[in-house]
Amino acid sequence: MSLLKSDLTRNFALGFVLGGLIVAFQISPDLGSQLVPEAVAAVIR
Repeated sequence: MSLLKSDLTRNFALGFVLGGLIVAFQISPDLGSQLVPEAVAAVIR
């Protein structure tokens, strides 16, 4: 029973994290671009 309990807990935690990420990206689609900024070349003077 303890094996089932640990697997069940792990699966609930994984589902909660993945579900939270999906909800976050549905609410704010540009969230990924805020985490990783766009590359910009330096201006030569």
